[in-house]
Amino acid sequence: MSSPILVPTLGESVTEATVAKWLKKSGDKVNEDEPLVELETDKVSVEVTSPSSGFLSLITIKEGETVEVGAKLGEIGDSVAKTNQSSQKAKKEVKIQKMETHVENKKYDEESKVVQLNVEKKIEPSPSAKRIIAENNIDITNIHGTGRRGQILKSDLIGLMGLSPAIDKRFQDKGPEERVRMSRLRATIAKRLKEAQNTAATLTTFNEVDMSMIMQMRKDNKNEFQKIYNVKLGFMSFFVKACVNALQTFPAVNAEIQGEELVYKNYYNIGVAVGTDKGLVVPVVKSANQMSFAEIEKEIIKLGEKAREGQLTIDDLQGGTFTITNGGIYGSMLSTPILNPPQSGVLGMHNIVQRPMVIDGKIEIRPMMYLALSYDHRIIDGKEAVSFLVRVKEILEDPRRLFLDL
Repeated sequence: MSSPILVPTLGESVTEATVAKWLKKSGDKVNEDEPLVELETDKVSVEVTSPSSGFLSLITIKEGETVEVGAKLGEIGDSVAKTNQSSQKAKKEVKIQKMETHVENKKYDEESKVVQLNVEKKIEPSPSAKRIIAENNIDITNIHGTGRRGQILKSDLIGLMGLSPAIDKRFQDKGPEERVRMSRLRATIAKRLKEAQNTAATLTTFNEVDMSMIMQMRKDNKNEFQKIYNVKLGFMSFFVKACVNALQTFPAVNAEIQGEELVYKNYYNIGVAVGTDKGLVVPVVKSANQMSFAEIEKEIIKLGEKAREGQLTIDDLQGGTFTITNGGIYGSMLSTPILNPPQSGVLGMHNIVQRPMVIDGKIEIRPMMYLALSYDHRIIDGKEAVSFLVRVKEILEDPRRLFLDL
């Protein structure tokens, strides 16, 4: 008796996935609930576990193929016999493959002879190659063409003229170009970002913030803070708190368009963009207005680790009302962040640079950061956007406002 391996429910509005990687081979012994295959959706990666103990007797969907919810990925058999059948089938496939390889080699040898004969017959260069030969007076006597039947191509001549692309020595075995199929996550990121550009009337406003007071507060309190809460006091908790305060003051920035209605959110779920090997994801810090500095820092660390390990769930990524992205950790000085639909605003943080500033008529060196707010002009007027960013700036430059409700 066999048990089917089925694609599980993948979350709200997710109907299909790509088979990213089989963790077991056909014929392997498996235990119940042991991970068998990794699926990649447009939001997260999901591991499908074995429905029972036995042997992976059948794999019906190969890596890279797309499947729908409920589709059959393979089967778990309850005896070694089925495994042996799979092994015999695999051996037959290997044998057939060897025979095909032998035929291909034979065919290649015969084609090589034809190529050699045609080279001796002096196959004419391609038209584009002829033009280059004539324009540059190139002697082709000792040039071996890489085209069909030894024909000299344009690419064979470009290298002689010093125009060939400089290939990194680390990738010489892969040639001048390498084509890789986009992952489902990367394809979805591309689609959603392009939709944001096509749909929203996006503008960006800029300001700068003096980080002196925050840096001094961190320096004065970091040891005691970590001792009490077992987490470091970072910049992100200050930015989350400042944004929540500004969103409460300017609710349009926390709203979204649904059809012909404006939906104003009275809750504050802040998305924090995280770069991973697979692409950018935006896990959400839920109800950030009800969290302390320490709780925010812990939640951001937890979500960041889950993102880098590919352990984010659908719930971790849903429900955001506003996003913060920090290009400064990669050295970005200034950028125009793109909206994360259906949200109407995104704040871009950047690197902190010591710059000369005029303070009370005197030039002083201060740690400065540029801030960028991209917003949907269909909902948010320029006055609101600028005022929102000024509010964030004021709080960051004097965090005591947070505790005095100023």
